[in-house]
Amino acid sequence: MFAYYFQLGLRSLRRNPILTALMVMAIGFGVAASMTTYSVFRATSNNPIPQKSSQLFAVQIDNWGPEDNDKGEPASSLNYTDSIALMKAHKAKRQTALYPVGLAAVPADANLLPFRTNGYAVYGDAFPMFDMPFLYGGGWSSAEDDGHAAVVVIARSINDKLFNGANSVGREINLDGHNYRVTGVLDSWDPKPLFFDPVNTSGFDDPVDLFIPFTRAIELKMSTNGNNNCNKNPGDGWDAWLHSECIWAQFWVEAPSKADVDTYRQFLQGYAAEQQRAGRFHWAPNVRTRDVMDWLDHQNVVPAESKISLLVAMGFLLICLVNTVGLLLAKFMRRAPEIGVRRALGASRREIYGQFLIEAGTVGLAGGLLGLLLTGLGVFGVSLVFDPKIARLATLDASLVALTMLVAVLATVLAAFYPTWRAAQVQPAWQLKSN
Repeated sequence: MFAYYFQLGLRSLRRNPILTALMVMAIGFGVAASMTTYSVFRATSNNPIPQKSSQLFAVQIDNWGPEDNDKGEPASSLNYTDSIALMKAHKAKRQTALYPVGLAAVPADANLLPFRTNGYAVYGDAFPMFDMPFLYGGGWSSAEDDGHAAVVVIARSINDKLFNGANSVGREINLDGHNYRVTGVLDSWDPKPLFFDPVNTSGFDDPVDLFIPFTRAIELKMSTNGNNNCNKNPGDGWDAWLHSECIWAQFWVEAPSKADVDTYRQFLQGYAAEQQRAGRFHWAPNVRTRDVMDWLDHQNVVPAESKISLLVAMGFLLICLVNTVGLLLAKFMRRAPEIGVRRALGASRREIYGQFLIEAGTVGLAGGLLGLLLTGLGVFGVSLVFDPKIARLATLDASLVALTMLVAVLATVLAAFYPTWRAAQVQPAWQLKSN
């Protein structure tokens, strides 16, 4: 009977072309608006590392005091003193301090011009911590961290540009006039949002080109390519800045179990208390550890406009469905004589429900096809509303196509329940007598 009712539904699309067109347009525009904004919201609120997001924690230590923090919340970055102290303590399974660096790559091929890269100074633990996939080679060792080794891990895009995609492990590249030995080439890796540094990127930036050792960057006096915040004048020179209370580094730890998390939090409390006893901090210990999703939420990575746009679009879809209810009611009630004859010939109310709900589903299917077309246009044009770095994340993939069609059909079927109920209440005797 489903196939038969589906055929009837297709025929009914042609029976009242004006009503049908109005319903298809209402559903198509409503679904397109909601799916376009959802595509942006989905991209910005995505879990960038779902397999480990509950095991990775951003560390905060209040080194400025209550007069300079935000409603008791520690700053989002650490200074050099605290970063190195936590690294040396090594109280977590893995840990890394990191900060962005901008380096110029000088190709060995004289036909290629030097170009700027988007890099990070990290410790070797960062690669297994963040589950970075390697095409060739791997990260560097802790001994190379301690030795301030001139090593580098490069992205696949850089490897393609400098080495034509060949295995470049062991070869050297020139960065800002210094040679670095390649230890590994990352495969495609571009987590969105960029969870390990939303402070400097707002969660969305170009893919990372390369990584060098944190210790090497400090030895070469590479200043941060990101935020550098000071609550007082740090003084003149590199060493004065390095040992000041200026905050510019992110710090991440891996804690696989709840017990590990609790232990590390106790260690942070103890470290801050020790700094208080030493006279560096003049306030009670104020520390935080947040996992990936809590950290992204704390950093307000999901743009406020995407949330507002999604709510507005869902409201628009609701209005479209209310209009669809009225149109379906008019469409179904015009067929009261037909329903009366069917009921007189023995059709049950259940069969009437089946016929008209399937018919509504065919309207939803047509509206979904229109919505799919409009969603594609909407995704293409989101850059007119959102920042280009965010807009490029909105894509019309297979999952969004399926969701668009599913929402269109289900929403229309739900909207059809009241009109179908009214149609099923038609009294056969009245219709036969009046006709």
